[in-house]
Amino acid sequence: MGRRRFVRVALASAVGMPVLMACSPEVTPFKSTDVTGATFAQDFRLKDHLGNLRTLADFKGKITVVFFGFTQCPDVCPTSMTTMAEVNRLLGAQGDRLQVLFITVDPERDTQALLKEYMANFDPSFIALRPEPDELKDVAAGFKIYYKKVSGSTPTSYTMDHSAGKYIFDSEARVRLFSAYGTDAATIASDIQILLSAA
Repeated sequence: MGRRRFVRVALASAVGMPVLMACSPEVTPFKSTDVTGATFAQDFRLKDHLGNLRTLADFKGKITVVFFGFTQCPDVCPTSMTTMAEVNRLLGAQGDRLQVLFITVDPERDTQALLKEYMANFDPSFIALRPEPDELKDVAAGFKIYYKKVSGSTPTSYTMDHSAGKYIFDSEARVRLFSAYGTDAATIASDIQILLSAA
């Protein structure tokens, strides 16, 4: 290969390298699924278990974890809420910068009083949000959450199928992570600490 041709090839390779590097997938430090920049899970306007109207902006400055469930859920919901209580414990002094939000998919049975009692079973800092029945469809669609009523032996003994993952928002109320059901508390706490360190 002549010197001139060698120089042309070398220059072409050098110019091409940044392009190749830019096309390679970005490695994130998170163990949960990184959904930064998602166009879903943007906001809500819902009353909490004390009757106060809430939006995501109310929780700026904290890392917010949003979970959809219902109080009569036999296993998935209490397991997830227990996990989040353990996350809060693992965060130690940083726990006051965590806000867990539980959005019911069963507003017909989950009254504000019942939701307040349910939160107290796990952590008094946790907040439950209750969409009105006619609001639930839009809230679930906005968060890409699946839910379906499953009939029971009586009209009031039905159960609810629903998505069981958790959305994690940074201190600017931007959705950043999706944590699948069954993710252990230590993993979630580690991801939250990364977000806290960047706040």
